[in-house]
Formats: sequence, structure tokens, C-alpha cells
Amino acid sequence: MAGVKDIPRTGMSKMEEEFENRAWDDAPDAEHLEEDESMSSADVQANCLRQFSSTDFIMEPGIFSTLKRYFQAGASINDVQAMVENHLKQMILKTFDPKKADTIFTEEGDAPAWLTELIEHSTWRSVVYQLAEEFPECLMLNFTIKLISDAGFQGEITSISTAAQQIEVFSRILKTSTSNFLQSPEDSRHRAVVEFAKMVCHGQHTYIYAQVMLQILSQETKGGNNIRRLQQEITKYAINNGLNVTPIQLALNGAMAHPRAAQALAPMLARNALNPADMTVLFKLYSATDPPPVDLIRIPQLLELLIDALFKPGSKVNQEHKAKYFYLLGYSAMLPTFPDILHKECVCYMDCGAIHMFQNNMVNRDDLKPTQQAIEKVHNICQGGKSAMELIAEINTLYQCIRFPVVSVGLVRWIECVVKEPSYFKLCTESTPTHLALLDEVVSIHPLLHSRVLSLLIELFESEFQDLEILVQLELRKMLLDRMVNLLSRGCVLPVMKYIKSCSTKGDTDISLIRYFVREVLEIVAPPYTVEFVQLFLPLVENEDITGSMNTDSDLVTEFIAHCKTNYYVV
Repeated sequence: MAGVKDIPRTGMSKMEEEFENRAWDDAPDAEHLEEDESMSSADVQANCLRQFSSTDFIMEPGIFSTLKRYFQAGASINDVQAMVENHLKQMILKTFDPKKADTIFTEEGDAPAWLTELIEHSTWRSVVYQLAEEFPECLMLNFTIKLISDAGFQGEITSISTAAQQIEVFSRILKTSTSNFLQSPEDSRHRAVVEFAKMVCHGQHTYIYAQVMLQILSQETKGGNNIRRLQQEITKYAINNGLNVTPIQLALNGAMAHPRAAQALAPMLARNALNPADMTVLFKLYSATDPPPVDLIRIPQLLELLIDALFKPGSKVNQEHKAKYFYLLGYSAMLPTFPDILHKECVCYMDCGAIHMFQNNMVNRDDLKPTQQAIEKVHNICQGGKSAMELIAEINTLYQCIRFPVVSVGLVRWIECVVKEPSYFKLCTESTPTHLALLDEVVSIHPLLHSRVLSLLIELFESEFQDLEILVQLELRKMLLDRMVNLLSRGCVLPVMKYIKSCSTKGDTDISLIRYFVREVLEIVAPPYTVEFVQLFLPLVENEDITGSMNTDSDLVTEFIAHCKTNYYVV
């Protein structure tokens, strides 16, 4: 049995050294030693823990002998330290008094030295973050937040609303969060943006400050389009949380220089609803020979409203106004007139998808008519209430029209609404429903819609189809996995793999479905592979529960494992 003195000193903390070097005045008595020899280490530790948990045991004279018995039974100093820290953490959170904490400055006149030492430890920084959320007016906590930022830990405090009250701290966090957004992969950006947007939307002053800074950065040639995307995400978060940011949004977009356009846009954005009268004003402005900048109607919120009005089942648009809606949606998606900037493509992110756009105020009207006609054709098909057989008859028209990105966005929105109807799969007789087959074509043409389509497939895959028999549900989920494999084959590799890996890890997905997916992927992939792909896929292939019964595909399994073991370092 290893004693405390046997623990290696390499890398020991100050606390550990002090703990080892202390004098143990009350050594364990002979009775306890004999008892410990007859018990296993786990039983000794359990016995000690029972004593520790008794009321006021810390005041008992045998506390140190019991501690020594506990350590000599093989306990880790680090584990004990973690236990003590967690207990202290809970006690602090329970009993913290902000008024008493503020007396630290009034009585001592300066920050105590222990405060600087405290922020070096992640455990105590986390305590400060939790307390700062609960007591935002506490002087001591606000000062500590600044110390944490000064020490370089601002990346940890992006969700702390207290930080929004200090311009110096907020500026550092804004810089760090923006940089993290630009460097993070597409599939992980959403989580980062939510925390960032939460802090930015803490108050009107923080929202304006952040959006102005981002607006300036969005004018940069390198990364400017991604910054604009970040702006739009923050605006979307604010709107979804009931904040009226329309005046700020229009001011930053330059709308105030065009008062008629601003007057038409403001009420629709504020109410989040289109108005035929205001839409008519915009139509007249943008059909004139000298229209306002196209950026004014490339506001994601407005585009979402237009998409819903024209493609969402059940939407009602007066027949005499439809042509104006077609025109404005088509105009907003037009290419610029100058060929020398065609490489400066940017993306206007929307809840219902993405539209190819360009940073220019003038559009090429030569392409407007075919785009407008494509929007109208697909609108008529989507709103026509066609059966599955009638829809198949229109398939060629749909395939031609979805070459226009804006039309694909509308089509995905329509499909999303249709397939989410509770009775859709119950009434569907096709092995692959036409609506979902259309998604295969969309993802083959428009990579920017991959994430939106994957989200829809995941939602369907996780849905409960209680009206369907178990075997029918299984076949339905296999069909959805086929759509995911198609997504993977079109370049959406890591997001799909991460989702399936999570399904396997959580253990809430039928193992036969994971096996089906693995088999399908093995049949279409070939080296060389990226390290990220191997790290996600190899554990699934090596899992005997998944691939152990794949007799007919054993060669594929063996070859893949052998190739990965030979060419990649796998942890």
C-alpha cells in the first residue's frame, strides 16, 4: 500500500508540498491499523468518507489520523484537492455577500494580493463568473473580471454580462470572439455565435458599439464578408429575443441616406411582417432608372419574409402584388454589373438558407427577368397543391429553376414545411419521397445550403413516427441516412460524420442504422483521407458491435482499418 511519502514530488503544487510536510500529531491507533490491514483500500476510503460526512467531524481530535488513513489507502492528492475545492466553491456560491465583498476595497484601500493569486486557478475563476452573473453591481467582482481580462483569460468570459459594463474588457472580448468566429469551422460557428450575441445584446450601448466596430471591419477585403455574416447572426439573435434593433440596422446599412426606402423598410422590419403598401413603394424605387443601393433590400430579415410569403404553404399574397414580390426577391439576388469584382462573392445568411450575393450597389438587370421567371414558376408549383404524381411531372422544370440559388432557398423552405406535416410520411408510398429527392439535387448544386438541409434531415431522423410500424420507421430512417450519405459525398463530410458519431456515442440510435450508415460510407470513400475524417469514422468501423456482423463487407472493413493504422497516427 502506497503511503503519502511515496507519492512522486515531480510537478507537485505548493499545496501538495505543504500537505506532505505537515506534522501528523495524532497517528492512527493500533486498533485502526489492524482494522485497515484486514480491509481493502476501497473499504478503508469508504469508511473514512463516512466519518468525514458526519456533522462537525472537522472539529474532532481524530481528524488528522483519519485523513492520513484515507491517503495511505491510495487516495490521490489531486482528487482530494478537487473535493475540497468543489466543497468550498459550493459554500462560497451559497453564502457570498456582495456588500461584505466590497468592503475589501474600503477597508484595505487596494486589491489584496490573494485576489491576484486566486484568478490564476480555473476553479476560482469559474466561481467569479457565476457570482458576476448573479451580482452584476458588485464592485469587487467587477474589478476581478477586469483582472481576469488583464491576465489574458478574456476568452473564458464571453458570456459574462458584467464584462459588458467595462469598455476595456468588452473590447478585448469583442476582439477575441470575432477572431474565434473567423477561425472556427462552419459547423461549430453557431454555438460560438450564440454566446457572443448574448453578450453583445446585453444592452443598447453594447449592441451599438459592437455592430459599429463590426461594420467597419466588414469593409475589409480579407474576411469582410464573414464579418458581415457575424453581424447578421447577432441581428437575428436580437430579433428572435424581441429586441427592436431596426433603427440601428437601417442606420448601419446606409438606409437613412434614402429616406423613402427607409420609411418603407422600418415598419415591416419592426413588425416582422410584409406590408403591400410598403412593398409597392420599394418596387417603384427599385424599378426606377436610378434605384437605391441593393444592400438595403438584402437584409436577411426582409429576405426571410419574402421567401415565406412566396414559398411557405398557406401563405396568401394578393395576386396583383405577386409580380412586385417576384421582382424584389429576384433583384436582391442579382449579380453586380462590374465583371472585375465577380470574385468578391459574399453570402447573405438567412434562417431558411443562403443566397449568393455580391458587394455592390448596382445589379445586372439582364439576368433579372430569367431569375424572376424562375421564382414565379417554382412559386406556382409550390403553391399549387400538387400531388406526388403531379410533382414528378414538374421535375424537369424544378431542376432547371433551382440552378438559381434564390429559387433553391425557396424550394428548401417549401420542402421543410411539407415534410414536417404529421401525416406526410404516413401517406407517402414512395421509397424515396420526391420532396427529399429534390434535396439531393439542391445539395449537389449549392454547397451553401448543405447545413440547412442537414439540419432538416437530422430533425426528421430524430422525429417519432408513432403512427408507423416499427419496420416502416426503420426503413424511413435508412432512407434519411441515404440522404445524409449523399450530403457527405457532396462535400458535407465532417458535419455528417460528427452527427452520426454522436448518435453512436449517446447510444439512443438503433445499432443497425449505424451499421447501415458505415456500410454505405465504406462503399463510396477512398484514400487519401483527412485526419479529422479518420478520427471520426475509424472508431465506428473498429466497433465490433457495428461491423462485427458485416460478413459480406469484411474486406472493406479490413482494408479501411489497415490503411488507417498504416498511414495515420490514431490515438
